[in-house]
Amino acid sequence: MSVFVHPKGLCESDQVGDGTRVWAFAHVLPGARIGRDCNICDGAFVEDGAVLGDRVTVKNGTLVFSGVTCEDEVFLGPNMLFTNDLRPRAAIRKGPEALLSTTVRRGATLGAGAVVVCGVEIGEHAFVAAGAVVTKDVPAHSFVAGNPARHKGWACVCGEKLTDELSCPDCAAEYEPSPDGRGLRASAKESVAQR
Repeated sequence: MSVFVHPKGLCESDQVGDGTRVWAFAHVLPGARIGRDCNICDGAFVEDGAVLGDRVTVKNGTLVFSGVTCEDEVFLGPNMLFTNDLRPRAAIRKGPEALLSTTVRRGATLGAGAVVVCGVEIGEHAFVAAGAVVTKDVPAHSFVAGNPARHKGWACVCGEKLTDELSCPDCAAEYEPSPDGRGLRASAKESVAQR
């Protein structure tokens, strides 16, 4: 396997995993780290210091700036973007130490046009609605929407909305509150059934 770069795409990083595809007009800067089997779509931008895990999808026009880490299997919808500076000024140059980091945990989805203000963590399998503006941490499996983004319900690993009983009407997965109080996890009986 190797990395595919469209003739009109630009991949300047030497830290890109096998099977990753960089499409037309996408730009990956030197120092960006990208895992295996990622899909960097047309017009996307991945800055130095950004980290993408394996099987991450970066849709058209998405901006991933320095300090952003996306774990495996994250979906970044079209034209969504991350910020990395809470107080930007054109006339003031800041070093990397002044930028705030953002972490997107495994399997999370960030919808089209979403904006993630720096310094937050988006939990595993969380679902951020299209156009949402994330200004604070999002718990695991939380579905958030609006400006600012607010909790509206819970999402399954498969992406379906969970019922009030925290079960999935599509794949029948069941969940329970996580012990740390930071979202949901697969229920104990679900974990036993999977063995």
